[in-house]
This record gives sequence, structure tokens and C-alpha cells, in this order.
Amino acid sequence: MISDPISDLLIRIKNAALAKKKNVLVPYSCFKENLAKVLKAEKLIENVEVSGEKSKKDLLISLLEEGTKIKPITVKLFSKPGKRVYLKAKNIAVFRRGRGITIISTPKGLMTDKEALKARMGGEVICKII
Repeated sequence: MISDPISDLLIRIKNAALAKKKNVLVPYSCFKENLAKVLKAEKLIENVEVSGEKSKKDLLISLLEEGTKIKPITVKLFSKPGKRVYLKAKNIAVFRRGRGITIISTPKGLMTDKEALKARMGGEVICKII
């Protein structure tokens, strides 16, 4: 049993990049799929596919390549099951400081810090990716 599936997904992606693996297979959840789609939109991963049926679904994530090497990513996790971190819209600009992307779970779904700032929405800070 995994106590924090979101951090498990991000750490699996990070470890696969360090091990120079092209693909990562993780158990499916709707939140993980949306998180992977945000990563794809920000060009941190190449592709996301859902495979399997009903309760046996998996996410197949293809990592981005730079030439012949897998692009490494650095992940900083903020919210954890025992300690959730929330951010108001007015504090997003101070929090991001221009480096990397921060992913925030807002009432309108997962957004990057730039999208949340533009929409003037705060929420739970999931992670920061550099």
C-alpha cells in the first residue's frame, strides 16, 4: 500500500530519468493522469497513455529525450498526507521566485503557478519541478 500516491508518481518519474529509462508504468488514478497531462503541457514529459481496463488501469509515461539522453528533472514535494500546504492567490508570485514550475491544485483543477496567478486562484501546493 502506498501512503502518498502523488509523491510516488513524481519520484518514479525522477528515478526513471536518473536510471535513463524511457518509460514509466504507474498505477492509474484520475489525479495522476491530470498531473501527467500538466507535465506534458509544460514539456517535462513526452507522452501519457492509459492502458488496461476498469480497475486494472495503468499510466504509461514516456520521458522526454534531449538528443540521446533522457532529460533529468528535480522534484521538490510540498504537500504530504500529514501536512498539507495551501497558498493564497496573492502569495503565488512571492512563492515561485521565477525558477521552475509549481503545480497547484485549485478548485478548477490542476494548474501551474503562472495559470493560477493569471486566474487569481489559490489552492494546495503539490510540488515544484525544476
